[in-house]
Amino acid sequence: MNSISFKYKILIPALFCFFLTNFTLAQESKQDTISIVKKHQTNAGEALKNQDFETAIVNLNKANKLLSSTTDIRLKSEILLSVSELNYHLHNFEKAATEANNAITLLTKNGNQEKLAIAYNLYGLILTSAGDYQEAERYLKEADKYFTEKSDEKNQANVVLGMGILELKKKNYKVAVNYFDAAIPLFQNYKLPYPEAMAYLHKAEALLYLKQEEVNYNTLEQTKFTLDKAIALSAANNYSKIKIDSYKIASYLALKQNDFLLAERNLEIYESSNDSIYQVYLKAISKGVDAESNVGNLTEIITAQKDDLDKKQKSINFGKMTTGLSIALIVILSLLTLSLYKNNNLRAKANELLQDKNNELLLAKEKAEKASLAKAQFLSTITHELRTPLYAVTGLTHLLLEEDPKPHQKEHLNSLKFSGEYLLSLINNILDLNKLEANKVEIEKTTFSLKKRINDVLIALKKSADDRKNNLHLEYDENIPEKLVGDPLKLSQVLINLIGNSVKFTQNGDVWVRIGKIDQKGTKVSLHFEIEDNGVGISKKKQKSIFETFSQASLQINRKFGGTGLGLSIVKNLLELMGSKIHLESQLGKGSKFWFNINFDISEEVREDLNPKNIIYDVDYLALENRKVLVVEDNKINQMITKKILEKNKMNCQVADNGMDAIELIKENDFDVILMDIHMPGISGIEATQKIREFDKHLPIIALTAVTIDENLDDFYRAGFNEIIPKPFKTEEFFEKIYRTLEGRKSPVGS
Repeated sequence: MNSISFKYKILIPALFCFFLTNFTLAQESKQDTISIVKKHQTNAGEALKNQDFETAIVNLNKANKLLSSTTDIRLKSEILLSVSELNYHLHNFEKAATEANNAITLLTKNGNQEKLAIAYNLYGLILTSAGDYQEAERYLKEADKYFTEKSDEKNQANVVLGMGILELKKKNYKVAVNYFDAAIPLFQNYKLPYPEAMAYLHKAEALLYLKQEEVNYNTLEQTKFTLDKAIALSAANNYSKIKIDSYKIASYLALKQNDFLLAERNLEIYESSNDSIYQVYLKAISKGVDAESNVGNLTEIITAQKDDLDKKQKSINFGKMTTGLSIALIVILSLLTLSLYKNNNLRAKANELLQDKNNELLLAKEKAEKASLAKAQFLSTITHELRTPLYAVTGLTHLLLEEDPKPHQKEHLNSLKFSGEYLLSLINNILDLNKLEANKVEIEKTTFSLKKRINDVLIALKKSADDRKNNLHLEYDENIPEKLVGDPLKLSQVLINLIGNSVKFTQNGDVWVRIGKIDQKGTKVSLHFEIEDNGVGISKKKQKSIFETFSQASLQINRKFGGTGLGLSIVKNLLELMGSKIHLESQLGKGSKFWFNINFDISEEVREDLNPKNIIYDVDYLALENRKVLVVEDNKINQMITKKILEKNKMNCQVADNGMDAIELIKENDFDVILMDIHMPGISGIEATQKIREFDKHLPIIALTAVTIDENLDDFYRAGFNEIIPKPFKTEEFFEKIYRTLEGRKSPVGS
């Protein structure tokens, strides 16, 4: 017994030492594994900072394989987050979302709130890029809630950046700028150059897209300053993707500054560089797929299969065959997976390139819109500048014609009057076209007699036809209803342009105007209009462009017959506005035929509105005698002309050079009516009228202006004007409007 007891006394400590040694070795092995995993994680992090995606993928794959033999949930979740972040930077958002979700699941079980909040922030960024803004906002808010409670400014800065990117994607640009402004100082404080560069880049983009009323020169300067900051940081730290994206933002900025060459150059650099970076992405993802499909995983499968064969006592040959087939199957599946993976990423790249092309088209669209706006502003300015001297020409001509000139002088003055009226017609055509292209023309609905309209147009064009020894012929279908509802003024404009065009390009010939009824159903009637001539005709080639702005059949025809090529463009636009379309049939030397079909409502009214624009010249000139008029005008020639026209009709006239002088004169004198110019030194005519309305709400004030007023009538009346007379004017219309205003037929708004 004593010898047995002695043996146990020796054996038990020996066994204890054996187990302790093995346990220690196991612990050391586990610690070594964790240490190696952390080393791979660190290497991957450094590679990701330098955008060395291949190295990052290889290290993270190695770390993942080592972790398969450990139960360290915290470390597993960190590696999953690193994999997710890597795929986020590679724009592989589906993979990034999957790994982030897996990390969130582990961290929720583990209870590590800080890491969970970091995962929420990353997942929010991924969802933002994927377009799921509602879910993205939820996760970002959860992350922000935790970091705010813990006063963790460093991590909170990343969440604020994420919120800024989310608002930028949602097109809430002002809110986005506020987020970026909040994040940038924190990144600077904690020396985090990469997210700082990202914040600067996204802020520059947001500044570019601010609403038009919020954009000014200073905003563009601020955008350039912000973009330069992003470029400087990316250059100093070799952040290639940020540097590439900065070219796109620089292109948009150059476009805003009307530097179209620089915009195009920056866009070209961006497109070529972006194509290169996507090649890097694809190569890195392919590397990751290759690493994931190596024989390490197959070894585990083979071992499992051998254990199964031993248990079931199957033959070794059968096991080898099964193993070989499994390997072949897995290799095939790996290759298929790789192929699909690459295909998906190539598709993603194609989508990205398509998006870039869309952005390029948006740039071109914005460039065209800017050019269109510049054209509209130029036309508005130039027509105003033309109207002012033209007023002097037509006004002086009118005065001279009334002073009983000699016969030869009267002939010259009539020629001058005709030239002035022609120039005014040209200006009005330009304005009409400008308004049509800007979609500022609306169709009116009034009752009118079509037959009377046609006769009025033909009477107006008869002199031109006689001058060119042309005969005008009207073929009118008497079955057309007497009263129609539509826009008679625009229809008249179409017919004047078409018939006038045929008259102009025909010499010693005939022009036929044919109007017939196509169909009538209930209160609707469909009519056919046709204008045919036997003039010079139009070539097949020019027929394709004859309705374009400033287009004519040829330079020689332009020299011979005159004109600007605006008339047919106006016709085309007006008819499209009225739901119709112009057609042309022509042969050189044989003449042309223009035609269109148009629908009208049939009116049940008995009486036509003979005067839709209130243009009548029923004036009691005796009632205007001795009326006191104040002319507010800074142009001395225009002052003289207006004053003489008024005084010739026995009205008392006083002149003020500007708005402030006018206000003082009105306070000190009793005037019957004020004729107010709009553009003057100091305060404008609108501002002067508003100030007058503060102490006199009933004094008649008429805008006498060369400004294009058609689209701003409501603004004039709101400012307190009773009436508007555009310069140059017909003298009869001028006095008619003064007379009607004095009779109190129109009151200022708000009086």
